[in-house]
Amino acid sequence: MVNTIPVFRKWAPEWLIRISLFLLLLPSIVLFFLPLANINAAAGHYGCEPADIQFAVIVFYAAYAGFYSLEHRFFAYLASKQYFILFTSLQMMSSLICYHTHELYILLPVRFIQGLLFCSTVSLSLSLMFTRLRTERAREVSFSVFFGLLLCAIPFNNFVTADLIDAFNYNIVYKAALFSFVPCLILLLLTMNNVRLKARFPLHKLDWQSFSMYTIMLCLIGYIMVYGQHYNWLEDRRIQCSLIAIAALSILFLLRQKSLKRPYVNVQIFRFRNFLVGLFVLFVMYICRFAAGIASGFFAGVLRFDPRHVSYINLFNLGGLVTGVIIACCMILQKKPIRYIWLPGFLLLLAFQVSMFFLFSGQANEHYFFIPLFMQGLGVGMIMVPTIVFTIASVPVVMGPSAAAICLAIRYLGFSVSIGLINYFELFGRSKHYHAFCEHFSKIDLLLRKTVQVQSEYLVNRGMAPRAAARASNKLLADRMQRQAQLRFAMDYYELLAWLIVGILLLIVLFPYLNKTVVYLRSRWLAPV
Repeated sequence: MVNTIPVFRKWAPEWLIRISLFLLLLPSIVLFFLPLANINAAAGHYGCEPADIQFAVIVFYAAYAGFYSLEHRFFAYLASKQYFILFTSLQMMSSLICYHTHELYILLPVRFIQGLLFCSTVSLSLSLMFTRLRTERAREVSFSVFFGLLLCAIPFNNFVTADLIDAFNYNIVYKAALFSFVPCLILLLLTMNNVRLKARFPLHKLDWQSFSMYTIMLCLIGYIMVYGQHYNWLEDRRIQCSLIAIAALSILFLLRQKSLKRPYVNVQIFRFRNFLVGLFVLFVMYICRFAAGIASGFFAGVLRFDPRHVSYINLFNLGGLVTGVIIACCMILQKKPIRYIWLPGFLLLLAFQVSMFFLFSGQANEHYFFIPLFMQGLGVGMIMVPTIVFTIASVPVVMGPSAAAICLAIRYLGFSVSIGLINYFELFGRSKHYHAFCEHFSKIDLLLRKTVQVQSEYLVNRGMAPRAAARASNKLLADRMQRQAQLRFAMDYYELLAWLIVGILLLIVLFPYLNKTVVYLRSRWLAPV
């Protein structure tokens, strides 16, 4: 049933409106994780380290999470059509700047602005969806569509941009993103009326102080997770100062929220047991979600697949994500207890970690990994939407916006911590394994000498000079050791995640009240970001 607010023109058919709303979300979601589509190509384009590209995504995510509680004031102040034209034009302008820039100090502020604009995009598009849909079934479907798109962003970006980056310079992806906004702009300009979804509220007494403290805290947390291992954690003064700043800002932020009549984030939501359980499950799921990136690194670094080949393999992960979101949506609509959704989801993730642990090898056929990648996507897709609905629905409706904001912050923290863990295992763990291999090798090792000799003779027979063949054989040996070290770090990381999932499965089993807990949305105005 359609809402009485005439947001769209009468002549516009329903299918055209749905396409318009879909196109409103898709380009912005693509921009979200776009730097991670090919992190090495992005680092080469901007002349920086891969960690700097990770931080560019962190800055976008922090702006998105920090701006959510303030964005509704701008949403209430501007008419929907004006608001849409404003942030879409700014998105196109920011994409144009990213296309022309080669400097990291320009990219990072622009990425921060893109995060703010993405928050506006999500708020408007989901509000338009929810106000047109009165039934609970329709709201759950809209909820699943949005988070399904968000989950599919990384594998979709990798698939779409692999050929573009291979054939052109890296910045061509921002040019493609710029033009992808055009169909959305045209359709919504033609179909939307200049009306408001909420009563106009003046832009006075904006709580920019809370926004600033909250966003700076999130950025500093992401900074520590990205660069902590590079700088040896607390041995570096930058990390120490960041931790002190986070502690001071946290205290000031909490004191300010308790003193405000309308707090930026209502801290009373942490009194609800189900809310805390949902946050913990969401945090663990987000750490497990990005474990597929380790598999992609294994395909590229150990098996030496090209980026296009890796993107094709990850289509199985994309198929699992879509399937999992559809299954989860159906189970929510059937009022299945949350335990019956979480258990199979985490069991699938556990099966993925264990199977990949035993499949990791210096040589392997690609088809061995199709089913595990599909299982990983299926598990994440089943867990994501029900967990967010469960968490937000566990608090009173009036606290729903604050619950949604904290859920967004927890997802950001899960993403940041996953980067920190991967960097720790990759930089420290891989180095540890590499030096362990070196300790077992010596010039008097007969097996090593024989291997190098056989490799040298092979190169000589191929036409290489004896002295050059000896140097090349040593380099090939070092390369094999690096590949084995990367293999061992991936196995260590997946073993850690396997034990983490076992722990959360025990938690789900030992909480019997979850057996009767079902999830549903109770507010038509909830913008679940």
